Formats: sequence, structure tokens, C-alpha cells
Amino acid sequence: MSDAPHILVVDDDERIRELLKKYLSRNGYAVTTARDASHARRLLELLAFDLLVIDVMMPGEDGLTLTRALRETLTTPILLLTAKAGLDDRITGLESGADDYLPKPFEPRELLLRIGAILRRVVDIAPADAKPEPPKALSLGVCRYDMARGELWREGTPLKLTTSESAMMRVLARTPGEPISRLTLLGEMGGEDEPSAQERAVDVQVTRLRRKIEVDPKSPRYLQTVRGAGYMLAPD
Repeated sequence: MSDAPHILVVDDDERIRELLKKYLSRNGYAVTTARDASHARRLLELLAFDLLVIDVMMPGEDGLTLTRALRETLTTPILLLTAKAGLDDRITGLESGADDYLPKPFEPRELLLRIGAILRRVVDIAPADAKPEPPKALSLGVCRYDMARGELWREGTPLKLTTSESAMMRVLARTPGEPISRLTLLGEMGGEDEPSAQERAVDVQVTRLRRKIEVDPKSPRYLQTVRGAGYMLAPD
């Protein structure tokens, strides 16, 4: 469901995170979860979201502080969730930059209706000539991978990638932090040799990419081997 609105749920309670993810997913949304403000910030650097659902009462940086900080650079709609239901609390939440404020406990259907209303408002007020967000990029130490253009840069200088290297970077960058099997990588590279030769070809391409990305290719930090699972891109 690639066209589904993408929602980021930020809550320190794992049970609530999973319940909201299952419920919203069943109702047609793509959902990513974050366990705290720091985790949310990392995800926001990597992915584009249509709406943020943020719990106010989190340890460390709370939801209000996170909302105020995000509003300095981010226009994405924010819905705050909190156990505090007083009028002053609601006003404080809205003043922090939130688009809506839903007290706990709440009916899941009400959350769904509020999310739908916020997203409709965003569509209604978006200018017809609005420019898309700039391409997202992955930070790999001194390297930067532009996911939209499929370009790898090292300290401001573009690196030349072979067709196979480009295909491998493209598939690894789709799900950073998650291992990709050799079989999947083989499919992207389009090899036609016998399976054992194909797997060796994958390993060769990984070695070549590490020479371009890593400070120490023999001790890789960003293009990691995941035993029994394949390879994984681990950006900063």
C-alpha cells in the first residue's frame, strides 16, 4: 500500500505502540513506531511522514518539548496524546505547535477520525504548486547516499558506482537497519550464473562497496554482515 499515508507513532509504552500500529495498519495507514524522542528524531532524518502521533508523558524529552523543537523546521501535522485532559493542558499542547490534542483514555475510532480530519485539512490547504520535499539521504560517516538519485558521495565528491553496485545500494537503502538476504540482492543484480557463483558475486560487490564507504573495510561500520541473514546498511 505505497500510497497509504505514513504515520509515526512516538510512545514509550511498547504495548500502546503495538496496539496503535495494528489498529491504524488495519485501517489503511502505513505505520512506523518510535520508543522515545531520540528514536523519533533518527527516523525523521531517514523517512518522510504524513502525520506524527506523539505521547506527551515520555521520560527524558517529553512530547511537548519534542513538538516545540520539531516545529522549528518541520511542518508535518502533529497529534498529541496525553493523560492530562485539562483545558490548560490542551492549550499548552496546541501552543507547542500541535495540530490536535487527544486525552487518554480514548476510543480508537475517535483517534482514527481525528487523524482523518487532520490529513484532509492538510490536503485542502496544500498549494497546487507545492514542491515535494527534498530527496532523503543516508549519512554513512564521511559518505552520503542520495536515495532519490541513487548517488553516493564521499566528502562532497561523487563516487562512480557500477551498475551492480548501484543496484545493491538501492535495495539496501530501502530498509536501513534491516538485513537483506543474498537472494534478494541477487535478484536486483540480475545474475544468471550458478547459485554458488552468484553468491560469490554478491560478496565481491559488498567488498567493493565497503572500500568506497568504510574507513576500515575489514572492520565495516556501515555495510555490515548479518550472520545467517545477509547484509545490512547501518547509517548514522
